[in-house]
Amino acid sequence: MAITSHWAVESKAVRSVPCFGAAALTGLAAVVMLPGVAVTAAREPQMRVLLKQGPRLILRADGDEPMRVRGLSGSEQRLQRLELDQRQLAPGVVVRVENDDPRGIWLGQRRYRGTLLIQSHAGQLQVVNQLGIETYLASVVGSEMPHQWPLAALQAQAVAARTYALKQRGGGKGWDVKATVASQVYRGVESETDSTREAVRSTRSLVLVHRGQLIDAVFHSSSGGATEASGMVWRQQLPYLVSVPDHDQHSPVHRWQERFDAVSLRQRLPETGGLDSVDVLSRSGSGRVRQARIRGPRGVLLLTGSELRRRLGLKSTLVDFEMVSALDRPGLQPLPAIAAPAAATGSGGSRIDRITASVASSGAAVTPVLRSSPPSLLPMRIQGQPAAGQQLLVRGQGYGHGVGMSQWGAHGLAEQGADFRTILQHYYRGAEVVPFRTHHDPSMAQQPQIKPLWRG
Repeated sequence: MAITSHWAVESKAVRSVPCFGAAALTGLAAVVMLPGVAVTAAREPQMRVLLKQGPRLILRADGDEPMRVRGLSGSEQRLQRLELDQRQLAPGVVVRVENDDPRGIWLGQRRYRGTLLIQSHAGQLQVVNQLGIETYLASVVGSEMPHQWPLAALQAQAVAARTYALKQRGGGKGWDVKATVASQVYRGVESETDSTREAVRSTRSLVLVHRGQLIDAVFHSSSGGATEASGMVWRQQLPYLVSVPDHDQHSPVHRWQERFDAVSLRQRLPETGGLDSVDVLSRSGSGRVRQARIRGPRGVLLLTGSELRRRLGLKSTLVDFEMVSALDRPGLQPLPAIAAPAAATGSGGSRIDRITASVASSGAAVTPVLRSSPPSLLPMRIQGQPAAGQQLLVRGQGYGHGVGMSQWGAHGLAEQGADFRTILQHYYRGAEVVPFRTHHDPSMAQQPQIKPLWRG
């Protein structure tokens, strides 16, 4: 069942403020008295989520309740199935599809609540899901974290995801966020559970602010021991995104390794024709590679740590390098068995479920990497032409950019008894957890009011 809005819409004289009174629960207009203001209930901010871009698509109702389709003809159509090709839609035409079935509408292998907006864009059909933010978050939390995790971890994820989503609204692209890791993962109805809905309900309207503004509430899977300062990964150092000790030692990606043979290195580094040596020119205080020099038969390539991670497909930039024989595995211990949640094998599992299942099935071995103190910034070189049968061994820690909240660390803190506020304030230093107000994000104050989409 979709969640009824508890948000409030302002009268002409006051700002919009969240409302948690009984009147808001009805979903009907009512006057709610708060200290110093009067507001009209109830408007929940709407999210526009980019689900898909492609030449064609198929939508279908889940059961007997037909879809209401507007925009294909002069009148509303009621259909059980809709198949569209991008050649059928003229530029500027928007097809609106919705129904009252709590099971949602099928798009491909997933079901979505709210309204689906379809238009032609750059020669492809673009599908945007418009729905209330609290309904959206019930799926995001289950898409980003295993729903079996402690409630405090799920609540921390809900507040971080709500803050991130509200910060992204109104970008002018026709959508606010993507449904992938490019924004935050959103997998529709299948990722909602009782526990994720409870995590959202119990934190309704709560966001993270710093000096009165929404923060950039970025998060990642696992830091490998210490999170990273934002200025070490991106251009701006934000005061609340500093390096802090993590609590992710139990993460299946806390330590990992990857091997690359000569053929693979030539494919990944075509400019240099492969790899003869790696010079790590600088590291951050937490040990992550900031810049490296790649030498190969055809030349030299300077890469940032993020670029090197992308080229090699590494889980993180907290890495060390070594040239080893393909047959030489001294001192390696087998990876302990990881019990992946049952949902990890299905399409509805969270992103962390899928990471866990992937690591568990790989059977890779690991060796400790975490240092007792930050590494020096002296260059480290792997050199010498790779001989036949030699490979590049990369030993690393963590999964993701390392900035902001570590999801496995949130799990670890929750297991130690921390509540969601303590978790959030550990990873976002100096940020406050407060109910959302429009003035927390000036860009929202300039937007026209959006009509609510009420769902029973």
